[in-house]
Amino acid sequence: MRTTDQVPAGTRAEEWTDDALWAELERRVETGDDWRLERGPVTQKSVTPMRSFVHEPMRHGRLFLAGGAAHIVPPTGAKGLNLAVGDVVTFARALVHQRETGSADLLDAYSATCLARVWQAERFSFDMTTLLHRAPDATPFDTRLDRIAGSRAAETDLAEAYTGFRLG
Repeated sequence: MRTTDQVPAGTRAEEWTDDALWAELERRVETGDDWRLERGPVTQKSVTPMRSFVHEPMRHGRLFLAGGAAHIVPPTGAKGLNLAVGDVVTFARALVHQRETGSADLLDAYSATCLARVWQAERFSFDMTTLLHRAPDATPFDTRLDRIAGSRAAETDLAEAYTGFRLG
């Protein structure tokens, strides 16, 4: 099996032999010099679904959700771990604040504080998925990059979203 762009939706990992997987990876990371990818044993294969999920609110009574329990982002945005760490840092700050001041204000604001950043990352991840993975029914309009390539504001927006969102 060989693809030029991406694995079609519905593909099962078992459809790819180890040799076919290595050949495709070698093709994708090929360089102009004599560097070669070193093959090794394939211990696990899977096809990653590109999906998003956000649980709102991220709190129920004394239960606070963080990371993958609260939100899932497609890997194309590379935001999953950053969001999880951001949630934990926000929660830790709120706990310290409550211990030091007796005020639960930051704990009460935890969900809203995190969700502002989560939704930004979800949107960015969706945009990156759309940019990097062509939908089977994509039109020429869908695949144009004019806005990003031709606008300083769009370039800046992409760069800011790529490098991360401020913790609340």
